[in-house]
Amino acid sequence: MKRVLIANRGEIAVRIVAACRSLGLESVAVYSDADASSFHALQADRAVRVGPPAATGSYLNQQALLHVAKLLDCDALHPGYGFLSENPDFVELCETENVNFIGPSAAVIRNMGDKSLARSKAVACGVPVVPGSEQAFSEGAAALKIATEIGFPVLLKASAGGGGRGMRIVDSEKEFISLFAQASAEANAAFNNRELYLEKYLESVRHVEVQILGDEHGAVLDLGERDCTIQRRHQKLVEEAPCEVISDSLRTELRRCAAKIGEAVGYQGAGTVEFVVDMASEGYYFIEMNTRIQVEHPVTEMIFGIDL
Repeated sequence: MKRVLIANRGEIAVRIVAACRSLGLESVAVYSDADASSFHALQADRAVRVGPPAATGSYLNQQALLHVAKLLDCDALHPGYGFLSENPDFVELCETENVNFIGPSAAVIRNMGDKSLARSKAVACGVPVVPGSEQAFSEGAAALKIATEIGFPVLLKASAGGGGRGMRIVDSEKEFISLFAQASAEANAAFNNRELYLEKYLESVRHVEVQILGDEHGAVLDLGERDCTIQRRHQKLVEEAPCEVISDSLRTELRRCAAKIGEAVGYQGAGTVEFVVDMASEGYYFIEMNTRIQVEHPVTEMIFGIDL
C-alpha cells in the first residue's frame, strides 16, 4: 500500500490524512465544490474535485470516486464513516477495480448490516440475543402473531438500518398494526427496505458497545467497551469508557463475545459490537454490529493510545 484515497470529508478525513502521514503513505482527498477550502483538502498530499455540493453527486458518486482512485494510482480507499462506508455494492466495485477497501468485505457488511441476519450469526456463536423474531417482516399481520408470542411491550426495528429510524415501542396489541405501518414506511424511506424485526422491549438497561479491530489473517483484537446509554431519539449523545456500572466479570464476557463474533464472520478493520445489559440481572444481549469505524472511536483511542 502506497497511496490512499479518502472517500469522505470533515473530521474523519482529517484523521485519516494524519494516520497516512504517520505510516508514510500518500493521501488523496476528494472534495465537492462546497468543500474546496476545507481542512481535509488542504492537509492531504493531493486533493481532487469530485462533484457538486450535493453528496449524491460527489461523496456518494461511486464511479467518480473510483475514477479518481484509478487516475492517481491509489491502491487503497478509506471510506471513513457515513456515506459509502457500509455499502457492500461499493466494496465490490472497489474489488473489481483492484482498489483495496480499508474495512470489512462486502459479504460481512451484508450479513452484519442486516440486523436479523446479524442476530442469527450471534446465535450461531453462542452469544445471547434479545428474545425476538428469527426473521424480518414486511406486513404487520404476520408480525403480530410473533409479537404476541414474545409478549408486550415489543420493539420494532428496521432490519436494514439504524439510528432510530424505523423503530417503535409497541405497548399493546391494539396499536401494533398502526405502529408497524409507521415504522415500516419510515424504514423504507430511509433504507429502501421496509422489513422490520421484533425484539422484547427491555426497560432497565444500559447500552454498551465493544470496539474491535480485525486483520486479514483472522485475528481480532478487542479494545474495551464504551457506555453509550445516554441518548436522545435513539441517537447517542454521550459516550464514556470504561462502563463504570458493570462488573469486571461482565466486562470480560462482553469483550470475549465481541471478539468471538468478529472472528466468526472474518471481520477486517475497525468495527463495533453492541449489547444491552439488563441491570437487574446482569444479563446481556447482542443487538447489532456497526461495520465501520464510529464517530465515537476517539473515546477508545484516549484510553488505549491506539490510532484506530
